[in-house]
Amino acid sequence: MPDLCYDLWMELTQAQYERIAPCLPVQRGNVSLSNLQVLNAILHVAEHGCKWRGLPSSFGNWHTIYTRMNRWSKNGVLDRVFERLRREQLVRVKLEVASLDSAIVKVHPDGTGPEKTAAKPSASSAAAGPPRFTWLPRMLEPPSPSRSRRARTTTRRGTRTAEAPGPVAWPPQFGMDGAYEGDETRQLALELGWTPVVPPSTRRVDPWEHEREVYKRRNEIERLFRRLKGFRRIFSRFEKPDVLFLGFIHFVLIFDELRQC
Repeated sequence: MPDLCYDLWMELTQAQYERIAPCLPVQRGNVSLSNLQVLNAILHVAEHGCKWRGLPSSFGNWHTIYTRMNRWSKNGVLDRVFERLRREQLVRVKLEVASLDSAIVKVHPDGTGPEKTAAKPSASSAAAGPPRFTWLPRMLEPPSPSRSRRARTTTRRGTRTAEAPGPVAWPPQFGMDGAYEGDETRQLALELGWTPVVPPSTRRVDPWEHEREVYKRRNEIERLFRRLKGFRRIFSRFEKPDVLFLGFIHFVLIFDELRQC
C-alpha cells in the first residue's frame, strides 16, 4: 500500500524546531535522520497511534526513530524540553487563575503488562491562564476514590518546580474539581496563599460560597485534556512502561505549546 501524502500530516516547522533544538542531544557520527525528522516521525505516531513498524517509509527507519524516542524518554530529554517551554511561558505571562483536574486514559491491549502498569492510569495536572502553563505529573496511578491525595502531591511538586528568573505573581485563586473539595486539599491551597474555589459537597454541614465565574474557568484544563486526547497515542495507552507513556505526554504538550506560538 503506498504511503499517504506527507503534507496531510501534522509536522513541526523549522522555526518551531529551533526553539527547542538547544535542549536536544547533539547528533554525532554518521546519523541518517536529523532530530527534526525524528520529531516529526514521533508526531505521526502520537497523532495516529500506529505501531512503530507501521511508520510510513518516508520517515526513515522505524527502529532508529523508536530507539531515539525511548532514549529521550528514559534520559529525561523531553521532560527538560517541556520544562524549558513552561518556564519561558511562566516569566512571560501574568498568572490569574490556577486549575486542577485529572483525566482517565484507558489502556490499549498492546499496553497491558505487569500489574503496576496494566491498570487504567489517571494523570493529575494543573494549568493557569489564559495564557496558561502546565504542571505535568511525574506519576501515574489507577483511578480511585482517593484522587485528592495525588492532586496534593502534584500541586506541591508544581509549586516547587515553578521557580523561574524574574518576578512571578502566583494566582490568588485555585479552581478545583468537585472531587477535590476535601478539607486537606483546600487547606493545602490556603497554605500556599491561594483561595480554593470549589463547590461544597451537598453533604457538608457548613457549606461555603465560591466564585462561580472563577470556577467556570476550570474548563481551560479540561480543554487541555481534550487537546491531548486528540492524539490517539494519548487517548489510549499503547506503551507498557510508564516512562515511555509519560514521554509521549511530554511530547504532545511540547507540540501543543509550539503550535500556539
